[in-house]
Amino acid sequence: MIKYVIPNNIDDRILSQSAQILNEGGLLAVPTDTSWAIVCSFKSKEGIKKLRTISKERDEQHFTLLCSELSQFSELCDLNNSRFRLINRLAPGPYVFILKTFLNTEKALNLKRREIGVRIPDSPIPIALIRKIESPLYSITAKRVMLPNAPDFNAQEDDPRDQLFEAGWEMEDISGIDMILDGGEEQERALSTVLDISGDEPTVVRQG
Repeated sequence: MIKYVIPNNIDDRILSQSAQILNEGGLLAVPTDTSWAIVCSFKSKEGIKKLRTISKERDEQHFTLLCSELSQFSELCDLNNSRFRLINRLAPGPYVFILKTFLNTEKALNLKRREIGVRIPDSPIPIALIRKIESPLYSITAKRVMLPNAPDFNAQEDDPRDQLFEAGWEMEDISGIDMILDGGEEQERALSTVLDISGDEPTVVRQG
């Protein structure tokens, strides 16, 4: 089901319906400032379980926590002054920051590793959702391999951008998505830059 919205002025009925879906363990597809993402509520164990099933990814490095404010980072991850300044300079924007998690974050997400990617997207739709449900979103990039009968993807040979979607209607056949929020414009097929700042020196894991 697609709902077309004005990104900077989302109809409150649609926003409330979206929040209800998330709070009840459902999944939404939303545009970000890089590509389309499939999201659930950070507080929903059922939503997290569904997201991992739909993702077809076993490695947790493919999942990202979306936040609306930098203050949320400090509630989830180990954030010292130098990391805070770096994130504050680059966010919001197409950057994922890998940080060491706190124990409560590991337990909430049932993580098998100490690190997780977090970011603040420069995109009004996910930000509105985060503020509405008062919780970060757990997310995975929407990819064509999630479609039924999709051809295999070779990470060594194929361009990962070819896996990304431009329009919301392209994801209608992905099983498990409860609603697609579409701002009405084609989405750029772009990748975020991933920075590992969990150690003493920042490291570029992926250049977007």
